[in-house]
This record gives sequence, C-alpha cells and structure tokens, in this order.
Amino acid sequence: MFNSLNLSPIKIMVVVGLIIFGLISTLVFTHSIQTAKILKNPSINSQFVIQELSQQIPTNNQWIINTTQAQKLVQEGATILDARSCKIFKRKSLANASCVSWKEFSQAKLPFKGKLLIDDKILTEKLQTIGIYNDQPVIVFGNTINGWGEDGRIVWMLRTLGHQKAFLIDGGFTALVKAGFPTVNLVNNTFSVRGDFVVNRSKNWQISQNELKPNLENNNLIIIDTRELREYAGKTPHGEERGGHIPGAVHIYFKDWLDENGMLLSRDKILEMLAKKGITKDKNVVTYCTGGVRSAWSSSVLADLGFQVKNYSGSMWEWSASDADIYPLVKVRRKNSLMDN
Repeated sequence: MFNSLNLSPIKIMVVVGLIIFGLISTLVFTHSIQTAKILKNPSINSQFVIQELSQQIPTNNQWIINTTQAQKLVQEGATILDARSCKIFKRKSLANASCVSWKEFSQAKLPFKGKLLIDDKILTEKLQTIGIYNDQPVIVFGNTINGWGEDGRIVWMLRTLGHQKAFLIDGGFTALVKAGFPTVNLVNNTFSVRGDFVVNRSKNWQISQNELKPNLENNNLIIIDTRELREYAGKTPHGEERGGHIPGAVHIYFKDWLDENGMLLSRDKILEMLAKKGITKDKNVVTYCTGGVRSAWSSSVLADLGFQVKNYSGSMWEWSASDADIYPLVKVRRKNSLMDN
C-alpha cells in the first residue's frame, strides 16, 4: 500500500509511527472514559475504599471493602452474613445471606456479656454451622445508619478467632441494595451448608482488662472511648455499674466517621480527625465502648487504615463492675445540658 504512494522508507516509518501513536492514544482515551464512569458511580465505590480497577480482590490486610469488591468475592463463593437484628425475620436481606447476632458468640451474663465465649470448641461448632470455611472469604453487612456496629463486631470476632478473610461492607445493606445485589424476603434462618473453620485465636486484635490496666500510664498507648459523649461524661444508659471513662481515654464517637448516608468518610478525612486527637500510626491504640461492639467496629476501621489496634471487648460492663480503687473511672463536669439527654 505504501509503495503505491511512492513513499521513501523514512516517510513510511513516520506514517507507521503516527498510525501506532493514534491507536495507542485512542485506547488510553477510551480507558480513561471508562475509568471516570466507574469512579463517579457511587453504587460501586466509596470515599473510604480506594479501588484500583486492576485489583478488585482485597488483601488480607484490608478489613473494609466496597460493593464492587463484595460482588467479586460473592462470585467466588464468599459466605455472606447479615449482622442486623435476627429477631426481625420478615424483612429483606441479600440472597444466600445468613442472619447472625454477635450475642450468639458472646458470654450471656453481665458483667462479661461483651467478651467472647471461652470454649473454642463451642465457637468452632457455631461458626461451622453458619457456613464459615477456613479459606473462604466472609463478607458482613449491617445497618450503618441505625445500627451499633454489629457488622464490625462480627468481622473483628472472626479475625480474632483466626479467620484472615473477613470483610466489612462500607455502607452496609443500603449500599449493597443500591449496587444491585439481589434481595429476598427473610422468613426464617436455615443453614444448608456446613463450613470447616476451626478457631485459632489471635492476640493481635484483642486486649483483656488485666493487660490494659498496667498500661494506662504508657505514653505510647492511646485509648479511644467510642461511645456517645454523654456516656463518656458519666451517664450509664446500658446497665453499667459506674459511670465515666477509663483514665486518659479520648472520645471519638464511632459514627463520627460516617457521612449522612452511612458511608465512611474518606481515609484522609478520618486520618486528619485522628491526628487532631494525637492518634498516629506510631501509637498503639485500644478501643472500648459498653460491650465491645461499637469499639469492635472502630477497631475494624483503624485496622484497615493500618493502625496497631486492639479492642477491649469487656469494655464498660466489665470495667465498671470491678473494684473502683483498682479500675477507676473519670467523670466530666459538663456545662452543656444537651449532653445530659
């Protein structure tokens, strides 16, 4: 074709080069348009979970995923757990999801209701019954706007019991529905598939009362109280025997990291909020609340951000029931009467 135009070899090389350049430019432009469309679609992305198109499968160091990553895991056979109230069966849930309650895996009586069951054999049996496998991912969703962080508690529990592929869905059930996940009427809760997961506890994500107490004066330790401000100040709305907060604890209500739609704020925004409280990644962090639920959710967020964090699951139920001389609490005198509501 080029010879019929009587072009010199140099001119032919220039023309070929221009054609190749044009093709490459067209491909890059097309890819940019597709990428822009995906990143602007709020149903498949989030401000917190920064998704690379070439890496949809989350790593084990990642605790929080968006709906696109969740879809990928579901296609590969992930177990789906609905952490919302299991007492409300006649409602919508995701197809193939099992309803679970954090209370099923925790001790039954105060002041230890926030702590996991002691017997690993019982926990193993319970988790196998709901279809948890050793090597199969688990995705957990909840009600991020009106919930208490139950989904984060389940993810924290699974990680603490040795499961390395448990993930929290940013935006919870609402985000999944918006992304087009199929829903069904949840009439009953039957488990047809039995898993093979065996509990192998990790100390990376939990801390006991006796471990926390000697470290209260440790300058490298940051304690975060994830409850409401009124609870931090001294109110006891959930059966605590004493009011106040653990000495030295800073207050960050767990929902302060969410926007009005129940989606996590951007990673940079949360890191900025933490830095203002003196919480940086060179510090060891402990979270607590009333019974280790809100604090477990907060721990999940912090772990995903790369912090060395542990959840004190005994939390205020246990601490406030212990000897006040050994396990003191600090109350705050408040001038703003709105905090007393």
